[in-house]
Amino acid sequence: MKSTYSSIPKEYAIDQTIAHSTYLIDGQIGTWNGGTAEVYSSIQTENKNGEFGPTLLGTVPDMDEDAALEALHAADRAFQKGQGQWPTMKVSERVACMQKFVDLMKLKREEVVKLIMWEIGKNLNDSQKEFDRTVDYINDTIAAYKDIDRASAKIHHEGGVHAHIRRGPIGIVLCLGPYNYPLNETFCLLIPAIMMGNTAIFKPAKHGVLLIAPLLDAFQKSFPPGVVNIVFGRGRTIASPIMKSGLVDVLALIGHSSSAISLQDLHPKKNRLRLVLGLEAKNPGIILPDADLDQAVAECISGSLSFNGQRCTALKVLYVHDDIRESFLEKFSKAVDALQVGLPWENTLLTPLPEPNKPAYIKDLIDDAVSKGASVMNSRGGEMTANYCFPAVLYPVTPEMKVYEEEQFGPVVPVLSFSDIQKPLDDMSASSYGQQVSLFGKNVTQLGPLIDTLANLVCRVNLNSSCQRGPDVYPFTGRKDSAVSTLSVNDALRSFSIRTFLATKDNDINNEILERLMASKKSKFISTDYIL
Repeated sequence: MKSTYSSIPKEYAIDQTIAHSTYLIDGQIGTWNGGTAEVYSSIQTENKNGEFGPTLLGTVPDMDEDAALEALHAADRAFQKGQGQWPTMKVSERVACMQKFVDLMKLKREEVVKLIMWEIGKNLNDSQKEFDRTVDYINDTIAAYKDIDRASAKIHHEGGVHAHIRRGPIGIVLCLGPYNYPLNETFCLLIPAIMMGNTAIFKPAKHGVLLIAPLLDAFQKSFPPGVVNIVFGRGRTIASPIMKSGLVDVLALIGHSSSAISLQDLHPKKNRLRLVLGLEAKNPGIILPDADLDQAVAECISGSLSFNGQRCTALKVLYVHDDIRESFLEKFSKAVDALQVGLPWENTLLTPLPEPNKPAYIKDLIDDAVSKGASVMNSRGGEMTANYCFPAVLYPVTPEMKVYEEEQFGPVVPVLSFSDIQKPLDDMSASSYGQQVSLFGKNVTQLGPLIDTLANLVCRVNLNSSCQRGPDVYPFTGRKDSAVSTLSVNDALRSFSIRTFLATKDNDINNEILERLMASKKSKFISTDYIL
């Protein structure tokens, strides 16, 4: 997967390195004059000496603790203990700000899509989908927020008490997104957080950092000072002092549970810290003896190897019934070997891995499994390049192997067989994770009770289809170590807010005051205005 610039389509080429030096704090785009960090793409190109190696894309600010705390205090001032301009702003005004942002964001589509391809190796179609899906998510969030406000535009009466119930912001949000969906999943945290009136500090992921740079201007022009603060640097340097301050009210993170735990431990008032977390998963596929094999193979290919398996929703272990084990493994292995590896703009399913150490890690998983009795079932399995390891189908996999226990987050597919359905159910019950499962079969007599059990082990049961996050209006969450809170268009708005209300006893004096309050429009909270 090497390339010379002459072979790269002109519209996708990086003509020169990007020396990004700006950040956004307190409504001002500042210039960083300190240290910088180089950003490389694992896509190999030819240098001036005619040698191939990782491509230097550019540099980003390597900001320090002082800058992190400056961003935190800007967010704190903007929230002002709930008295700031943003948390007290009318719903219609916040909607207008968000609409302005998404309109400006759309102007940067081509630039951001190109950087997604180069920074994380995602193919062109999926990079475009990530951008477009994010735009749709923002528009859907605006619509859902209006619906929530419409539902609040009334006075309740119960037990002799009038109540006006609304959803209000929580406070300051620290937002940390993942590298595999550096735009979409990050914004699925950031957008609902600020939409509900919170203020935020956002640090881009290590891989997928340059693609945020084109959007700084849109954030600066769309929101009041301090509402969105964007800083660049290492996670420990930026996030640790922010959490130690105790000023953060919500930790919003998609990543690894070890990072979430470490950051929580730094907060001096954990009982006041709300968590919105998307973490690891070890989603299984269970193929029953009556499954449509062609359908199951196609869905398992997509589920386990789409974007090289670098998705929390990927199928990371397959359980195949003994009766169809041989035929499934044969079809599945041939289908895997037929996959094409290419550069992102070639739109192959398999592309370079963005993490420099990932090929060696995948090879270690394969070697460990083989040393403990597994075989590589596909002929191309484990073929190595400097930035890729061709997917390996491993069978039989046992609990003693690393690939059984660890979330591989890459192109290796462990397969186990079973004769008793209780085996995969027991494994799922014992697992630390509980996000999703894919169940393949046709017999409703068997499927019905299975679905009843699986629904209590995971949060989404996919029938004859691969695991996935979307559509974004559906709940996205997990049990055990896989998630905290729920992310979807509607649920995320609730995750980043709290119910709050005005209550008054039903008597003549109070009723007259309440009516006058609503008529005077002196309060933004007490309002029965209906936003169209």
